[in-house]
Amino acid sequence: MKRVAVFNGSLRKESINRKFAESIARLASGKLEFHFVEIGDLPLYNDDLMADGVPASVARVKAEIEAADAVLFVTPEYNRAYTPAIKNVIDWASRPYGKNSWSAKPSAVIGTTPGATGTAAAQNSLKGLLTVVDTVLMGQPEVYFTYKPELFDAEGSVVDASTRNFLTAWVDRFSAWIERTSERKTQDQAGPAR
Repeated sequence: MKRVAVFNGSLRKESINRKFAESIARLASGKLEFHFVEIGDLPLYNDDLMADGVPASVARVKAEIEAADAVLFVTPEYNRAYTPAIKNVIDWASRPYGKNSWSAKPSAVIGTTPGATGTAAAQNSLKGLLTVVDTVLMGQPEVYFTYKPELFDAEGSVVDASTRNFLTAWVDRFSAWIERTSERKTQDQAGPAR
């Protein structure tokens, strides 16, 4: 099963984007393994902080990205843009020069908000950055989701049939995208056999 590193751009304890991603993780069970990466402990990007080596929290995040088969960005929309937390993790993991952890990773972007546009502006802005850092971005289907609590039960599972069908179809497409676009490692790249 493919492992997906999930980056939630909201650091709020009650983040609806975190709840939304967890709901999708339930739908993906048996197809994809979602691993939620902690990014709230990253310092604000500053190259000077690497004078004595990569900070421990950054090294941890880079290792989690590199261990994943794909990455998923779940973004709220702040002032028609993605969040500073997402920009920060993208910048850190693309450094130091020549050690870009995002390189060739299959990726996707989703997001939710109570508003009618469902983070469309934030996602479209983020997509440009993800191609710059060399992720292999899935363009379709897009998920601009208007969050309504009645679509989910108390545990966060999707209870609305049309919503479940839509999100399950997205999971299936993302799973297929990962299979199709993952770089196959040669024996030399994979390292010695164990």
